[in-house]
Amino acid sequence: MHFKFEKLIIWQKAMDFGENIFQLSYKFPKDEIFNLSSQIRRAVDSIALNISEGSIGQSNPEFKKFIGFSIRSLAEVVTCLYKASKRNYISEEEFREHYEYAYNLMNMMVAFKEKIK
Repeated sequence: MHFKFEKLIIWQKAMDFGENIFQLSYKFPKDEIFNLSSQIRRAVDSIALNISEGSIGQSNPEFKKFIGFSIRSLAEVVTCLYKASKRNYISEEEFREHYEYAYNLMNMMVAFKEKIK
């Protein structure tokens, strides 16, 4: 027995992305714990959380709305990655790796949202 959202590739990828970003945030300085570290963690968790919430017992327009929330959270994570890079908390390679993952996930989520009737 499974929840519908567990089968969604976008949810699975959002879960993986969340864990990767969580680990990356440990590289941020301790004085960012209540600032950028907290913000990026909440935003990245929100991606998968909104996908799952929207998939349960909601109408298709509601599901689309929650996918939209997930997309916005993903954009927030990307902005946090830029900030972390500009502040030299992460390497250029780490930035590119996570940016590329985010970009691909964004494209998948947008395509998924467009297919919801």
